[in-house]
Amino acid sequence: MIDFSMYDFKEPEIMAYKCEKCGTLYYPAPMICGKCHSRRDPVSDAHWETFSLKGPCTLLTWTRLWNLPEGYNKKYLLFGIVQFDNGLRASGRLETDNPVTGMPLVATVVSSDERPGKPVNVFVFKESE
Repeated sequence: MIDFSMYDFKEPEIMAYKCEKCGTLYYPAPMICGKCHSRRDPVSDAHWETFSLKGPCTLLTWTRLWNLPEGYNKKYLLFGIVQFDNGLRASGRLETDNPVTGMPLVATVVSSDERPGKPVNVFVFKESE
C-alpha cells in the first residue's frame, strides 16, 4: 500500500487581499493601499488579510480567441471578465456554450499546464448547475 500522507493535495486557489487598516479589497494585490497608503510587505503580507477568490460572479464582457498558440488542441477559447459579489473583478477562461453579458457564473480555480513551464492557477468561469 502506498502512503500518500506526505503529499499536500490542496485545491488550487487564487488569493485576493484586504487592507486591514481601511478594509479595501484588492485583486491583484498592490504594494500600497490606494485608500489609506498602508504598505504591504510582499513576504509576510503584514497588515493585509488574504482570502480565496472564487464563487458567484457576473459576466461583464467576453471574447472568443481563434488564433491560439501552438500546442492547443481546440479551435478557439472563450475568455471573460467577471465581477464578484464583493466588487472585485478578474479575468479567465469561460466554459459555457452561449456566453451573454450579465449572466451569472461560478468562478473556480484550476491548475493549468497548457503552456510550457511550471503550471499556474487560473480562473475558469462556468454556469451554475
